[in-house]
Amino acid sequence: MAQKELLDKISIYVPKNKLDQQPVERLMKLAEVKDRSVNYLVVEAIVEYLAREEKRKN
Repeated sequence: MAQKELLDKISIYVPKNKLDQQPVERLMKLAEVKDRSVNYLVVEAIVEYLAREEKRKN
């Protein structure tokens, strides 16, 4: 099987049971307020989560 190439784009599936929390709409609003892209905010959240979990793991 061919190895997948890592790209600079992220696609996120929002489960139906989380749609009532309006994560996409909230991200869009926050992105506008902070003058950042939604992608930027998502990547920042992932990086912070990884750092937190990696610290906890050690």
